[in-house]
Amino acid sequence: MDLEDRSLQPNVKAVLLAKLREYKSDLNNLKSEHKRLASANSNQAARDDLLESGMADAMSVSANQRGRLMMSTERLNESSDRINESRRTMLETEELGVSILQDLHQQRQSLLHANDTVFLLLKVPYRLHLLTGKFEGKDERKRLMRKGGRKNK
Repeated sequence: MDLEDRSLQPNVKAVLLAKLREYKSDLNNLKSEHKRLASANSNQAARDDLLESGMADAMSVSANQRGRLMMSTERLNESSDRINESRRTMLETEELGVSILQDLHQQRQSLLHANDTVFLLLKVPYRLHLLTGKFEGKDERKRLMRKGGRKNK
């Protein structure tokens, strides 16, 4: 979990690392309590004292520990669910970004093609018609501009 937490975004990472430190602290406390109880159990007098003090205290401690463990497990499951939801959102966002970039690329290609067409239209030379003696280029250029560069078929 340490390695997974470090690869996340800073705002999510800080929250998860704090929870992880809390879980580690709880685990260390439980370990030390277990050692203390284990050493007490090795001593017969301590064992008799525990039995005499009543099972009610042991049961309440056990129930308390079980409750804390269940709460910790629930928090861990909720955190996992939030991480999975964040991953799904990230993938959806990435797909949307790719789609937008593809649309922009198509639009760029259309604009470049339109620019090339206008450039070609502006290069239509003026021609002197041999029979009438008039220049045809100006009218032809206007006609081509109105058609948008399309040729007659």
